[in-house]
Amino acid sequence: MLDPVDRSSPGLTVRCARALLSPWSRLSLLVVLLASAGAAVLVYEPQRIIAAGWPQLSGGAAVVLFAAAYGVCTAAFVPRPLLNLAAGALFGTQLGLPAAIAGTVLGAGIAFGLGRFLGQEALRPLLRGRWLTAVDGQLSRHGFRSMMAIRLFPGVPFQAANYVASVSRMGWGPFLLATGLGTIPNTAAYVVAGSEAGSPTSPAFLVAMGFIVLTGVAAAIVAWRKRDRLRPGPAKPRTDAESEAEDRIPQPVA
Repeated sequence: MLDPVDRSSPGLTVRCARALLSPWSRLSLLVVLLASAGAAVLVYEPQRIIAAGWPQLSGGAAVVLFAAAYGVCTAAFVPRPLLNLAAGALFGTQLGLPAAIAGTVLGAGIAFGLGRFLGQEALRPLLRGRWLTAVDGQLSRHGFRSMMAIRLFPGVPFQAANYVASVSRMGWGPFLLATGLGTIPNTAAYVVAGSEAGSPTSPAFLVAMGFIVLTGVAAAIVAWRKRDRLRPGPAKPRTDAESEAEDRIPQPVA
């Protein structure tokens, strides 16, 4: 016969496991991870290490290693423009662009996965208000199209888009594909600028910088014209029909 301590042990273990795996515990872990990553970037400045390259490696091995480091650094909030310039300076346009795109997709996937597994369950019940519910509905129902527009629009912060998408019901496939395709134009401009940085008067450098400036100005103009739509309005309570319709949206399989 089990003594009282033995009979209570399984129940205590289950309660502890449930507490550790609860939505708010996982969200707390996500906050700690993101804060630690941001602090590490400020202290160690990994973008400088990446920009220095790896003299002992060359060719494909160096490109693969760079793409992996790019992805990790992007997930840790290192600014992508700096990494794109480094890709162009180290490998030129021909190899630098594929490395930067691969690193971009990898970094977006890491952030999306962290937000999906650690934050989605706790944050979805908090989606209230006209603007939040509209964004969530758009990303959940039209994931690929919406993410393509976000990636092509340079005014939307890259990491913010990753975590907002992870809280929605968008699937992995549309998110990663739209990220890879939508970031090509802006990424290519920075990579070309990095590869031609040694000759700032060259046509390629001037065209790349002109594209970067024009897209930035266009983003600012669009954001200014759409500012009224971004102002939060009075929260509109969801009807039972709307709640049931949302529940019928298929949840992506992890």
